[in-house]
Amino acid sequence: MTRHWPEYAIEAACLGLFMISACVFVTLLEHPLSPARAVLADPTLRRVLVGVAMGLTAIGLIYSPWGQQSGAHMNPSLTLTYLRLGKIAPADAFGYVLAQFAGGFAGVLVARVVLGRAVADAAVNYAATVPGPWGPGPAFLGELPISFGMMTMVLVVSNSRLARLTGLFAGVLVATYIGIEAPLSGMSINPARSFASALPGHIWTAFWIYLTAPVIGMQLGTAAFLAVRQPGSAPCAKLHHTTRERCIHCGHEPTQP
Repeated sequence: MTRHWPEYAIEAACLGLFMISACVFVTLLEHPLSPARAVLADPTLRRVLVGVAMGLTAIGLIYSPWGQQSGAHMNPSLTLTYLRLGKIAPADAFGYVLAQFAGGFAGVLVARVVLGRAVADAAVNYAATVPGPWGPGPAFLGELPISFGMMTMVLVVSNSRLARLTGLFAGVLVATYIGIEAPLSGMSINPARSFASALPGHIWTAFWIYLTAPVIGMQLGTAAFLAVRQPGSAPCAKLHHTTRERCIHCGHEPTQP
């Protein structure tokens, strides 16, 4: 673990940046005093724009030099899936998960300093994920298939000729899920992401959903992959693997210039 601390720090930084972006765009588009909200009166359009912004944020982080080094998990559910597949060492999985929770929370704290009270407004709520008007049951059932879909896509695409596009597919799914599924659950698929918003805002409404459904959904996606593929066929625990960065998961060392 002492040799792999840079990857843990990158995981923390990546989810922290993702949460800063989430807070900024939700505040910009949802705060009652925001000019953007005044111009964009349709809540569905605003939600779609948030989805596009977060999808592009995810893509940028995955393909950044940092994301290429750590693998850009940014999600304990994803990390636990690769742990099940034997693609990440238990000690590294622990380091990743701890860093993801800490980094996401730190990102929201930075957003609180930069945006002030605006990010705590009831219309923004630190970009928290909470069940929609239909309650916890539909929210849980909403989180399951989107988590299943994300993990299945990652495993299938990264094990195909389109492997280099895995991050792009992931960003498109993030944008699509926010635009379509967010009214049900707020669209989390990530326990650390939900925790990051819940802690500073004390917004624990049905928080159990966001701790359980993403993990269960991604494990089910893994089971579906293993039903048709051998465990050894699972790709390395990176969403975008290059030869320029070391890989603590498969042992690759960067090529010399």
